[in-house]
Amino acid sequence: MNKLKIALISVFLSCGFVNAAMAYKSLSAQDVLAMEGQYTPEQIGLAIMQEADNRDLGYGDFEVDVEMNLYNSHGESSNRKMRNKTFEVQDISIGDKSLIIFDEPRDVSGTAFLTHSKILEPDDQWLYLPSLKRVKRIASKNKSGPFVGSEFAYEDISSQEVAKFTYKYLGSQPCPVPDYATMNCFVIERVPAYEYSGYTKQHLWLDHDEMRPIRIDFYDRKDSLLKTLTYHGYQQYLGRYWRADKFYMISHQTGKKTELFWKNYKFRTGLKEEDLIESKLKQAK
Repeated sequence: MNKLKIALISVFLSCGFVNAAMAYKSLSAQDVLAMEGQYTPEQIGLAIMQEADNRDLGYGDFEVDVEMNLYNSHGESSNRKMRNKTFEVQDISIGDKSLIIFDEPRDVSGTAFLTHSKILEPDDQWLYLPSLKRVKRIASKNKSGPFVGSEFAYEDISSQEVAKFTYKYLGSQPCPVPDYATMNCFVIERVPAYEYSGYTKQHLWLDHDEMRPIRIDFYDRKDSLLKTLTYHGYQQYLGRYWRADKFYMISHQTGKKTELFWKNYKFRTGLKEEDLIESKLKQAK
């Protein structure tokens, strides 16, 4: 690793953040491996996560159709269809905003879920229930609860800002998901730095080449393995931004599973930040 890159790494490690103006793909897998022995596991883990975040900066906004399949421990399933709208907030001290609107089945149609992600402060989250014609604020202490009966928690739905966690580099190994069996992954342990998380820690695998999440293991408050999320079918948009077509979450404690299929991505649609505010939830379309 050349002296210039070492200097750049030292700067953002000491500052605790990556400047959005830094070059795309400023840190390669070879650079990371060369850091072993020169930096602490905490510094290397942060560097990897900052690099992964840096590579996804600048998309602006996107909209996508989502299909959710829920499976109970007996294999019985139910289906929901929704739309997700996300607005990228440029201020790295705040967090992105997202809106999920349910279309099917009929009994949940029109339900809308709004998230204003924060860093260490509790995220602001609201749920609009058309049957009651009222907006319900999600209490910060309930973020570990299941999102609409799925294996995803409310905190999983929030934007995963880098500064919301602390990190530790655990090493490099073959990616543990069959889709990526020929690839190597960095393994990172991250610990929530915000209050009321349902997790003591998470273990992440990110592939060497693109630093995309491949798998996440979630550990509950008793430090037992709770569930695993795997990512499948990555596609690249706008020549830069990688998005998975499928998220697969399985609970190791209940046997329940949730699949999310992401379809028809549209970037830079003209979505505005003021479109994603609580007062507009009842008119969400």
